[in-house]
Amino acid sequence: MRIVILTGAGISAESGLGTFRDKDGLWTKYDLNEVATPEGFAKNPQLVTDFYNARRANCASAQPNAAHHALARLEAALPGQVTLITQNVDDLHQRAGSRNVIQMHGALMSALCAGCGHRWPAPPAMALTDRCPACGQARARPDVVWFGEIPYHMEAIAEAVETCTHFAAIGTSGQVYPAAGLAAEARRNGAQCTELNLEPSEISRVFQHRRYGPASEVVPAWVDSLLD
Repeated sequence: MRIVILTGAGISAESGLGTFRDKDGLWTKYDLNEVATPEGFAKNPQLVTDFYNARRANCASAQPNAAHHALARLEAALPGQVTLITQNVDDLHQRAGSRNVIQMHGALMSALCAGCGHRWPAPPAMALTDRCPACGQARARPDVVWFGEIPYHMEAIAEAVETCTHFAAIGTSGQVYPAAGLAAEARRNGAQCTELNLEPSEISRVFQHRRYGPASEVVPAWVDSLLD
């Protein structure tokens, strides 16, 4: 058994980290073009830095929920058989104990040098004057993939999806590509595909199996069914 799990914002919503569509979430207070694009950063780097500092503080105060812990339990029970791909930039999977985590959209807790590409642990509050430990340039930016940029680790993701026997998408909207295309690719390669979500996604038809409800309920139950 080779299991690939894709997680989106919905798995962290019960930990207090809102999705793009939350009515009163952090994202609703900003224009995504201004805070989540390379052009927005070039135009107003202070605004973007402040936005991600707020997201980092929000993440630091959050705790993994039962869904995160269930996936860590699955990985521990099936060593070497579980690959976790996440669209999330939070670190809740890692804090819950998951080790084989691919963060395709980057990591809030990491800083990136726009000059030399070096990465280092981000301070709680980044500043435009922060200098890269490797090259000394003051070109620090959040180590996240903005709209219009290429997600990280696409070769490793493609290899995992091509060879998996089971694929699950948890808390994803099915609207953001290339992540939204992974389920269809897994199914074409013969995998059993399961959607676990609060409600049907835009691509629910791709999945042979579907479970709907809060992630903290449906994910532990699904993990139990696999291990039984």
